[in-house]
This record gives sequence, C-alpha cells and structure tokens, in this order.
Amino acid sequence: MRATVWLRGVLVALMLGVAGAALAQANLEINTPAIAGLQASMQARHTQLAGLYASGAIGLTRDGNIALRDANAVPLAQRQQANSLVAAENQDRTALYREIARANGKPEWEGEIRATFAQRWIEKSQPGWYYQNPSGSWVRK
Repeated sequence: MRATVWLRGVLVALMLGVAGAALAQANLEINTPAIAGLQASMQARHTQLAGLYASGAIGLTRDGNIALRDANAVPLAQRQQANSLVAAENQDRTALYREIARANGKPEWEGEIRATFAQRWIEKSQPGWYYQNPSGSWVRK
C-alpha cells in the first residue's frame, strides 16, 4: 500500500511538475483514457518492482526507463519475472511519454517530456535506490 501511495504521488508530481520552455503551455493534467490506463498499469506493477528497487537489483536509468542493474541480486528462478517486469514498465513509460505529448497535440515534445520525467523519477526515488548519473554510472541515493 505504501509503495502504491508513493507511486501515485510521484506520478501526480511528474504530471504537474514537468517544466521546460516548450512545455510551459502543456496541459500536464490531461487525463485521457490512455494515460489513465498507463498510470493504473504502472501503479499495479510498482508493488512488485519496489522490492527490486530496494535490493538494488533494478535502478532508474538516465533516459526515463528502468534497468536490471544487478542480476545477482535476483534469485535465478525469479530473473525471468524480473526481466518481464522491467520490460513491461519500460513499455508503459515510453507509451506514457508519447501519450502526454500526443494528448497535448505536440508529439515533438516526447523527448523533452521523457528527459524531464527521467530527472523527476530520480529526484522522487527513495533512499537506497540506484539511478544512473548523466555519465551513465550507477549511483545509490
């Protein structure tokens, strides 16, 4: 439950806090059925991902996705599931960035939205989680 509340807060903060010259006029509170579906999917998955973040097995990438950072932190019997969770999360994140830009009628904003979300995911991450710094090295928060 705590992880779900955390993710909901991060998603709302991201939706409201995306900044940038081109995005200043964007409606970041857009609530299309596609965006709502993506958010629900990500929230449901976050409960499963939270333990992987906490163990250091996965981390936040500098490009707004997540990655399996340390496969040895995941028991061999659970690695396929971890890889599937990471792939599904990255698919939803990519679709979310695209959908926010599309819903604003500015598909060209997708890259800037992705970059802003990448920064905000890291800022809002919990202590002990890993993220990639601008040079691509893993850092523990």
